[in-house]
Amino acid sequence: MLQDLENNFSELERKISTLQKNYKNLTENLRELNIEHEDLKKKYDEERRKNQVLAEEQKNIKLYSAISGNPEHNRLMKNHINRLVKEIDFCIAQLQNSGL
Repeated sequence: MLQDLENNFSELERKISTLQKNYKNLTENLRELNIEHEDLKKKYDEERRKNQVLAEEQKNIKLYSAISGNPEHNRLMKNHINRLVKEIDFCIAQLQNSGL
């Protein structure tokens, strides 16, 4: 009976030791994954900013191309001018409503 208790106790100690090792390994893995996650978030934000800059540059290039007379971008230029005219009309209407 005493031998059985000792065996059970030894088995419990072995299992606890194994669980502790697993816990340490998992916490280390979690820490590494958190660091990797933060690095990837930073890279994602940087790439998103680069993408926004490139999209704006592409828009400007198309606009400059339309201004220079490129027939492929005439519709873009007309839309841009129409948008600007609407903004100007809206500003004029606001000024008239405010009494200036």
